[in-house]
Amino acid sequence: MRDSFGAKGTLQVGGKTHTIFRLKALPADKVARLPISLRILLENLLRHEDGRTVTRGQIEAVLEWDPKAKPETEIAFHPARVLLQDFTGVPAVVDLAAMREAVTRMGGDPEKINPLSRGDLVIDHSVQVDNFGTAGAFGRNVELEYARNEERYAFLRWGQQAFRNFRVVPPGTGICHQVNLEYLAGVVLEGADGTLLPDTLVGTDSHTPMVNGLGVVGWGVGGIEAEAAMLGQPLSMLLPQVVGFRLRGSLKEGATATDLVLTVTETLRKLGVVGKFVEFFGPGVSALALPDRATLGNMSPEFGATIGFSPVDEETLAYLRFTNRSREQVAIVEAYCKEQGIFHTKDMAEPVYSEVLELDLATVEPSLAGPRRPQDRIRLRESKSAFRRSLSQMVPADAHDARFEIRDGSESYQLGHGSVVIAAITSCTNTSNPAVMLGAGLLAKKAVERGLTAKPWVKTSLAPGSQTVTDYFEEAGLTPFLEALGFHLVGYGCTTCIGNSGPLPGHIADVIEKQDLAVAAVLSGNRNFEGRINPHTRMNYLASPPLVVAYALAGTMDLDLEKDPLALDHNGNPVYLREIWPSADEVKQAIRSSVKAQQFAARYDAVFDGDERWRALEVPTGKTFSWDPDSSYVRKPPFFEGVPKQPAPLRNLDNARVLAVLGDSVTTDHISPAGSIALNSPAARYLVEQGVAPKDFNSYGSRRGNHEVMVRGTFANIRLRNQMVPGVEGGYTIHVPTGEQLSIYDAAMRYQASGTPLVVFAGAEYGTGSSRDWAAKGALLLGVKAVIAESFERIHRSNLIGMGILPLQLEAGTSAKSLGITGHETVDVLGIAEGVIPGKTLDVRVKGADGASRTFPVLARIDTPDEAEYYRHGGILVYVLRRLLEG
Repeated sequence: MRDSFGAKGTLQVGGKTHTIFRLKALPADKVARLPISLRILLENLLRHEDGRTVTRGQIEAVLEWDPKAKPETEIAFHPARVLLQDFTGVPAVVDLAAMREAVTRMGGDPEKINPLSRGDLVIDHSVQVDNFGTAGAFGRNVELEYARNEERYAFLRWGQQAFRNFRVVPPGTGICHQVNLEYLAGVVLEGADGTLLPDTLVGTDSHTPMVNGLGVVGWGVGGIEAEAAMLGQPLSMLLPQVVGFRLRGSLKEGATATDLVLTVTETLRKLGVVGKFVEFFGPGVSALALPDRATLGNMSPEFGATIGFSPVDEETLAYLRFTNRSREQVAIVEAYCKEQGIFHTKDMAEPVYSEVLELDLATVEPSLAGPRRPQDRIRLRESKSAFRRSLSQMVPADAHDARFEIRDGSESYQLGHGSVVIAAITSCTNTSNPAVMLGAGLLAKKAVERGLTAKPWVKTSLAPGSQTVTDYFEEAGLTPFLEALGFHLVGYGCTTCIGNSGPLPGHIADVIEKQDLAVAAVLSGNRNFEGRINPHTRMNYLASPPLVVAYALAGTMDLDLEKDPLALDHNGNPVYLREIWPSADEVKQAIRSSVKAQQFAARYDAVFDGDERWRALEVPTGKTFSWDPDSSYVRKPPFFEGVPKQPAPLRNLDNARVLAVLGDSVTTDHISPAGSIALNSPAARYLVEQGVAPKDFNSYGSRRGNHEVMVRGTFANIRLRNQMVPGVEGGYTIHVPTGEQLSIYDAAMRYQASGTPLVVFAGAEYGTGSSRDWAAKGALLLGVKAVIAESFERIHRSNLIGMGILPLQLEAGTSAKSLGITGHETVDVLGIAEGVIPGKTLDVRVKGADGASRTFPVLARIDTPDEAEYYRHGGILVYVLRRLLEG
């Protein structure tokens, strides 16, 4: 890694010294003008500068960021983590399993193969609301979930066990974004080497920016990008424009974070922020509780931005403590963010933005959004008229007031256009927020105390984003009141918001279909597109959880909640929404008394263990491929056997023997033939020993999955001419210590038995012809450590390096013949131990049988920094293995 700006330094936190890449090493005026989200990208580039993937030019481009310029500068972003949900996560794990098989075929240990960037998969998208409105709904829904998804879950459970840097949060735990907010996100992470870095991530769900509320930069991507990121590959992105959204004031009585985010969504959609960052700043940010900020970040896809970022401040630290993050972690977050200038304070200089919008929080009104798009905000006081306008686009005016009787056992009621048939407290957007959730519970309590009930045609459901929600409902004593209105727990996961609302009761669905009714769903979600929520609901409205309860009580969209009564109490008196709406003080008191850090500690202590069903799954065994020891076609190759996690220090090549002295234009077919297997060859002997009849030998090409055949076929071409055995064609050489003429394979095995390394001398254009990996693999397995040639063909040269064999090029005009090489010498290669870099000259010392020695220079044909790294690791395959193992 490079450090062009001298940014690498240390930071002391709690008596421990950490490495950081200090933004203060850069020009202060240039950093100070950057939005905080771009400062985090800048640190990411500083930490990954290597001169190749991340260059000094990229860092300078961020420093010189033009907020008005059209994004054209490409940078490489290395996310620290990857978040997956099960719909998109299963195929990603399938790909990783396939990659693991490939690595296993190369000889790796699958238990050591893991993503470089931590991958966390939360199973949250598969639960459906089949059962509702009863105490047993949750248990029955879970049973159905497992019955439908057992094979998928068993596979993910295998992945949970097989990949060490891959974790699976079992079903029934919560929504990935809320689990991320409450547990997975660290805000500042500590790398394996002690380096502190901002927590960053990409996720396979568009609402990943929910964690932006915690000061974490992250957004949603497709599965392939996520897999690449998990394997440590950077994501290429254009340096974005950043829209600043200044917040001031505070929310007035009756307004919720849901109302705020619907207002912001409407505003930003009108502006147009697709592909841009949005960063919230100003004094109003400090007035927002962290779950409110998370609600803002969650809706980034709805307003079109890549992220909706709120910076770290004192509220962030308070939330980390509240959710049971360790004291040490909170101290690291505070110290690091303040040191890096990414900790927001009221006296901080305002960054420069591409554009600035402003909102006075006191102007936010209770709102809905719908009936088809999240950006179509409706003021609650205008909801009836807005509903009527929408209805006019669906139903003729003379049919608006039509009502149709439904009989359900002894009960009968009427259903019409605008009837609310689904009222769902669901989705990541709001169920992360204790204020709106407890607000819903308090409203339910007041409604029940007034004798109100949910309308019988409303399918009610409660699907919290995490188990802590039901904990604080219990603590607050609100669960009985929610259940009295039919808001029983149906699951912990993404339900109605993604279309997992489950079927409507048959007698309801039949009337809707028969009469072609335009009925509605009200949900505390983030998306309400046509056909998404339920096939029977043509109108779908987003609302805060308290409003979801209110509409369950009303049972229709065709009323003005500010003027019209919700229902009549048990004395026949009208009950208005304003009479049962909890005050801000009541909500705050409920939060203080019922939401506790111990709840987060208890719920996340064993979050990856799962319930009895999860633990009882029949998980596939065989973390390694079941190699058949009798197979003559496929064998476990030995390339990674005994490979340490870290490369050993490079060593000079001492007392090597010469395996062959070859002439010009030796092809990869000479080195590793693909044709028939000669009857008198080492490969033929091996196959006969395995019980294979000569008629079944097949070809070298067909047996490339068996290294035992391929190593015996290396340098076994019947037309090979080794100058150590003049006049002899084929794969033969001299075993110099004994003077015996042997097959190249047999001689190499003798040398290996005595621990003697080998070299090959060759003429010009060594390795021409096909790109044949076994021409390098076979040489490695024979024990060849270096090839000294007059010149190399490009692909084979890189293949040699890829297998950890050093290509050494003789000086122009020099050859093995001119140097008097016979192949009976011992060979030392000097200068390797000091490191091999592109363009380095090494010395080769050869000693004859008479003890006389001579030395000549060679050019190490390591042409790029990457190749130097591959060679240092013993080859690209080992390099990749170690990269995957770093975890």
